[in-house]
Amino acid sequence: MISELNDRSREIFRFIVDTYLETGHPVGSRTISRTSGICLSPASIRNTMADLEELGLLYAPHTSAGRMPTQTGLRLYIDGLMEIGGLSERERKKIENHCLRNGSTVNEALEKATDMLSGLSSCASLVVAPKMDNNIRQIQFIPLDPCKVLVVLVMENGMVENRVMDVPENTNAASLIAASNYLNSHLSGKTITQAQKDVAEDIRKNRTHLDKITADLVEAGLALPLKNAVGKGAAYMIVRGQSHLLEDVKALEDLQRARALLGYLEEQEMMLSLIKNLGDAEGVQIFIGSENKIFDQSGWSLIISPYRSASQKIVGAIGVIGPTRLDYDRIIPMVDYTSQIIGRLYK
Repeated sequence: MISELNDRSREIFRFIVDTYLETGHPVGSRTISRTSGICLSPASIRNTMADLEELGLLYAPHTSAGRMPTQTGLRLYIDGLMEIGGLSERERKKIENHCLRNGSTVNEALEKATDMLSGLSSCASLVVAPKMDNNIRQIQFIPLDPCKVLVVLVMENGMVENRVMDVPENTNAASLIAASNYLNSHLSGKTITQAQKDVAEDIRKNRTHLDKITADLVEAGLALPLKNAVGKGAAYMIVRGQSHLLEDVKALEDLQRARALLGYLEEQEMMLSLIKNLGDAEGVQIFIGSENKIFDQSGWSLIISPYRSASQKIVGAIGVIGPTRLDYDRIIPMVDYTSQIIGRLYK
């Protein structure tokens, strides 16, 4: 449709969308005539605006108001007219420091990345992450204090997950070593799910004789890494900054839409289907209003990017949800770079 617009229409359309994204208000012909630098009379501008309205790119929210972009208009602007900025070196470093902080587990890094995106964008942010079910290389129990043990789980893809586990007071070192040795002899080349079944069956049938303390350590240590899994799904979701969705609410209808969206965000299984919808997507995906079949509502946009493992398999996704008048040219590169950095965690 871009090719159908002459230079005058394109210039006026761009100005209206830019102004709307900045202010959230309809834009009138007088405003365009006075502030845009476009050398046309208000009457000529109104004629062009009427043509753009007929094309379905603009609409008037009420009689005698200025014009605002429709969902189709926003899509045209984003795909064909918007100039996406880049991130400064300082912004890149900030994202890297949040996502790749030394000592953080993968889950902690994802939570920090989600918090960071919400803060930088002033929107709600989300990350969809896989349940850790890769093949296991090694597990180790390290005493921290008389009642706590650090469980270190090393996966065959090089990822390391740390969990702190409560244990009976003064659990002896011999029991920790016996639990580690037993698990490592049963885990090699298996996923956590497979190992859980085999170990539970082995203990139940007493094929391997373990004392009660060691058996309890084995079962608790193997179950612990799965604590973030949601229901029977193969992934879990972290959402941050939901309160941002209520900041621009100005009418009862807006409030109802915001509450409905918050409800969707609570439906974990529904939101986890985001990964399936992304398919083999490359780079940042932008869903405006009802384009997103997850929450078929007007008034909201979702900017989301898949992140990939070293083998280029889509592992999860991270993104931002906010009103349709998002600062797209700033948030798109932010989401894109964050997804690239998160991908480094899955070597």
